[in-house]
Amino acid sequence: MKESDLLISHRDDVYFIKVSGRANFEYAVPLRELARTLEDFRCVRMDMSECLAMDSTFMGVLSMIGLKAKRSGAQVELVNASEFLTKLLRDLGVTKLFTFVTETEGTAPEYDSAAKKADLLTTAETVTEAHESLIEADKSNAQKFDQVIAFSKQDVERLKKERENSQK
Repeated sequence: MKESDLLISHRDDVYFIKVSGRANFEYAVPLRELARTLEDFRCVRMDMSECLAMDSTFMGVLSMIGLKAKRSGAQVELVNASEFLTKLLRDLGVTKLFTFVTETEGTAPEYDSAAKKADLLTTAETVTEAHESLIEADKSNAQKFDQVIAFSKQDVERLKKERENSQK
């Protein structure tokens, strides 16, 4: 992932995110950090016009943000998401968490932060939480992602032990 592939900005209780290219688990890490810190927000507005595809980890973190927004009365707007991206979200039963917006022109915000590459432990934790969010959003996703969650939890435990051993 290039740093410019995921841009995040915040202004007046609205978070602006621009996604370019293939949104995968690397993109999900900074979004997970955003999801964890979201408080007192009205909207997360994500420009998807240059997003080519999404993996399940990215969609899970997107759902994590959508669930948090739903609980707080905020909204998540996906701007110019292609039919392909919309179908991916529909197939996982999570479109109910988002408002789909089509814009032909708009004023682009000034993005003030870009995503950084995460360590393996953070990435494994993100994969776990993302897939748990997909199940929370739609229980029928459990059979699709139970094994992914089990494997990523094993990775988390292994990586934590490796980190502990290296610090001794």
